[in-house]
Amino acid sequence: MNAMVGEKVSIITSKAQTTRHRIMGILSGEDFQVVYSDTPGIIQPKYALHKAMMKQVTFSYEDADILLFVVDVTENYEEEEFEEIFRRLKALSVPIFVIINKADLATEYKIKDTINFWTELLQPKEIIAVSALKKFNVDKVFQAIIDHLPEHPAYFDKDQLTDKTERFLAAEIIREKIFLNYEQEIPYSTEVVITDFQDEPDIIRMRAQIIVERDSQKGIIIGKGGEALKKIGTEARKEMEAFFGKKVFLEQHVKVDKDWRSQENKLKNFGYTD
Repeated sequence: MNAMVGEKVSIITSKAQTTRHRIMGILSGEDFQVVYSDTPGIIQPKYALHKAMMKQVTFSYEDADILLFVVDVTENYEEEEFEEIFRRLKALSVPIFVIINKADLATEYKIKDTINFWTELLQPKEIIAVSALKKFNVDKVFQAIIDHLPEHPAYFDKDQLTDKTERFLAAEIIREKIFLNYEQEIPYSTEVVITDFQDEPDIIRMRAQIIVERDSQKGIIIGKGGEALKKIGTEARKEMEAFFGKKVFLEQHVKVDKDWRSQENKLKNFGYTD
């Protein structure tokens, strides 16, 4: 989606479950408007958070005109893993395209083998091998979308890039830095909320609350002498300044909210709604 829209509106890390919300990326031209809906990856829910994430996946493919099923050419998939989702996908009447990403990291044999696997399993409209990072075949995916989009009035203004607010995007940037800098359970036990956002002519002043599930996690997030938290803040602030086009003052606090991933009322407060 970021490669298509031309802006980073959805955070990216190599870790699973980086995307938690349904995020729309909007690309408008003279005679088209494509609204991409980036969703969480498909997982077996262990927490209430996971269930909320999977609901967003369901909502997305139920109202889609075209479905891009993105897979990683470097990973091995088993049919049993995704039996339920395949059953639902096959029941859809919209065109399904399988997009095999990271083609730049695979041999020609591996790509052909992956194409054969998904052809037999899903019988999609088309399978396209791409490299979103290298922009390889991104234009081919875009043309496939344009060729199959129904005619309809535009949903959004031409200059709008996403349906998400600046507060949301700022929180996601901080959460991305946590995913990139911490290992094991820390990224998955963390939520970020922007509690104050003041957009002034020359600077954005914001206060962020980083929420974890246990006291031990709070200590890890902060680090010795606050160095780990400072590193997160510096990396996030630099990316925000590049994205928003102005200086950013970022204040961060870490709070323990025990087992927040399992509490539906907490999830609603964090924006995970039906």
